[in-house]
Amino acid sequence: QVRLVESGGAVVTSGGSLRLSCEASGFALRYYDVGWFRQAPGKEREGVACIQMNGVTSHIGSVKGRFTISRDRAKNTVYLQMNNLKPEDTGTYNCQTDCELSRIDRGSWGQGTQVTVSS
Repeated sequence: QVRLVESGGAVVTSGGSLRLSCEASGFALRYYDVGWFRQAPGKEREGVACIQMNGVTSHIGSVKGRFTISRDRAKNTVYLQMNNLKPEDTGTYNCQTDCELSRIDRGSWGQGTQVTVSS
């Protein structure tokens, strides 16, 4: 079965760290760009970080210097290391095999993993 499973979310206090995992099964994740997205309550979903197939990474301005996306080919997993977390980072985080939000089918979003940052 082809699927992506997100994990690693938790409740943390401001300034804390988390590492989210996006594990693929049924296909080789290394052949895809992978994006991390988040949606805060009452807000639109936004792209947070992207790692291209060739390893090039990008992060949105609000997380630069705090979040790092990386890939472990052997584990077929993409990670999002999140440091110095802020309350505005609270939301549901999902990964997808695309970095462009507009291309992603609305019906393809999974449960994701919940990140809650308390002040």
